[in-house]
Amino acid sequence: MQDLLIKELPDMERPREKAIQYGMESLSDSELLAILIGNGTKGRSALTLANLLLKQFGDLRKLSVQTLAEIKNIKGIGTVKAIEIKACLEIARRFQQIILRPGEILNGSQQVFSYYHEKLRDQKKEKFFSVLLDCKHRIIREELVSIGSLNLSIVHPREVFAPAIKESAESILLVHNHPSGNPTPSQEDIHITRRLVDVGKLIGIEVLDHIIIGNGCYVSFLEQKLLP
Repeated sequence: MQDLLIKELPDMERPREKAIQYGMESLSDSELLAILIGNGTKGRSALTLANLLLKQFGDLRKLSVQTLAEIKNIKGIGTVKAIEIKACLEIARRFQQIILRPGEILNGSQQVFSYYHEKLRDQKKEKFFSVLLDCKHRIIREELVSIGSLNLSIVHPREVFAPAIKESAESILLVHNHPSGNPTPSQEDIHITRRLVDVGKLIGIEVLDHIIIGNGCYVSFLEQKLLP
């Protein structure tokens, strides 16, 4: 049995007409997705495809971190539609993301958490960043050091400090996420941090803190007195 096409639905059950009459905020997640998808396929309306996406991945946030290939696994979602969905969700993520601007002064771990939480909370892999700072703790820029489980072969002091030396940074701040959502430092986290602090002392670039981002929470090495 084929689904009803959206144009065959009563006016107030059609996402576009409903948006015009009652506003975008009146639409469900599946109705918003259906507008993005536009046209359905033979036997599947855009609304059905939207519901299948949400059933497969759970919600819009989880959908936003899926790859194009994973989204295209839903029959009826091709490359173009998958890209349009990803682009829209990425715009939404960037809109709500706090930006670390060059020249801005860092005022503590909460500010860092507010920025990186939205950036990293749904990532499936660990990402390790270094934030380069001048003598007044103003941001120079951030540097993505590595992607993947942390170990000394991936987070090598050379990769961490080379950008800081190039930019004449006075200090750096380390940030990475735990995809599990639990920010408790592992022994490897502690070992890597101590190694980087020691190297920083040798070359005159201070490691101010290492902040691990979890789901709605974080751990600051400085605040927990874990820095050597």
